[in-house]
Amino acid sequence: MTLNYRSDDSWQTLLSHTVNDPAELWEYLELPTESLPEALQAAADFPLRVPLPYLKRIRKNDLNDPLLQQVLPLGAELQPANGFNRDPLGEMDANPLDGLVHKYRGRVLLILTGACAIHCRYCFRRHFPYQDNRLSKDNWQQLIRYLADDESIEEVILSGGDPLAVPDKRLAAILTDIEAIPHIRRLRIHSRLPAVIPQRITDSLTDRLRDSRLKTLMVLHINHAQEIDQQITDAVSKLTRAGIQVLNQAVVLKGINDTVSAQKALSETLFDAGILPYYLFVLDRVEGAAHFEVDETQVRKMMGELASCLPGYLVPKLAREIAGQSAKTQLPPIFS
Repeated sequence: MTLNYRSDDSWQTLLSHTVNDPAELWEYLELPTESLPEALQAAADFPLRVPLPYLKRIRKNDLNDPLLQQVLPLGAELQPANGFNRDPLGEMDANPLDGLVHKYRGRVLLILTGACAIHCRYCFRRHFPYQDNRLSKDNWQQLIRYLADDESIEEVILSGGDPLAVPDKRLAAILTDIEAIPHIRRLRIHSRLPAVIPQRITDSLTDRLRDSRLKTLMVLHINHAQEIDQQITDAVSKLTRAGIQVLNQAVVLKGINDTVSAQKALSETLFDAGILPYYLFVLDRVEGAAHFEVDETQVRKMMGELASCLPGYLVPKLAREIAGQSAKTQLPPIFS
């Protein structure tokens, strides 16, 4: 099977041509067929979605490939696990308007779309009711009034799904409305898209962000050094030349990046690509992702070792997000 794309394909083309059929993924990556039936069951609950630029970085015939493991549907997802639920961060209790989550003082999160370029199997929003949070024209005006009426809000975070699944023209209009609110100072964009389809960082997007009066940050989501290639480095370079601070947040995932060597390689490769390590989260306990969880004490010991072999600016803050808390809970490293 050939799954090719051209280097000059648009990000929209690549977004619309993803691998969604487990059988197609199995055939292309030459995976053992005995694991396919359970994958089909898991994908019926949470669909498979892998874009071609990300797929090309996955090693064939290797079920332990760290990129593959992040997107591979497994029968383990269908097993119940104590303490895991469909809304681990309590976002439904902080959802005053469709498309808006307001958990922390001074900043709000806007759910621009339910669409993603890739379906990560550990995603804490894999059960989020996107159908109930669609942004109509009327809903958007309600959100803008909400932002304008609360002068404590200084930062708007664009999220999803993936906010960069929204076309540049629509993003520009959204940004214009936000810029018109005087007390908003910062814009943060949380996106996985530049890491899986680097072509998403277009000239029109970077030009518009560069021209904004808001201080703009792009927070990427990269979990393993193998995810970073020259195309991603080039995309990040475009962002930084436009004055956009690029950060990364990752999740500790069992068998993928739960070692000192994996985390050291990730931090160093991120920095080489122009990305500053920001947060490293322990797993959000979402239903279907228990097989990714790593013991918190083990993670804290790993971070102690990591802090001992890297300069401080390369060590991300280890944290857990707890439903109902007023901020993320930082977890101190354990030094041996």
